[in-house]
Amino acid sequence: MGDKTIQVGDELDIVAARQAGRELSRSLGFNIVDQTRITTAISELARNIVLYAGKGTITLRKVKEGDRFGIEITARDSGSGIDDVELAMQDGYSTSNGLGAGLPGVRRLMDEFELKTALGKGTTVRIVKWLRKNI
Repeated sequence: MGDKTIQVGDELDIVAARQAGRELSRSLGFNIVDQTRITTAISELARNIVLYAGKGTITLRKVKEGDRFGIEITARDSGSGIDDVELAMQDGYSTSNGLGAGLPGVRRLMDEFELKTALGKGTTVRIVKWLRKNI
């Protein structure tokens, strides 16, 4: 499977992105707990796109590094950007009166987390979950 990009602009797109992430993570051999972590992270990122930017994309792809495999998710929008990244990464912070688990929660769920934002230009969040070897 090559890269799969889902256009995100409403609630139905969030569901589609979650489903695509679940299907790819299952096909890669992730256990049900990690599949849930991955789909939860996708849901948070897609919801942020809808809430804060209006529209954007979620791109899913299989990644390989050495002898390990994983899933990489990139959420990209061209919204207003994040004014205060440090504040946005604090547990409990929310500008939407939500639980504030968003970005800090995504970072905890995944193995790699990278955020790039520019005011007036948008935000890109890249996350990776590596397949754990059975011990």
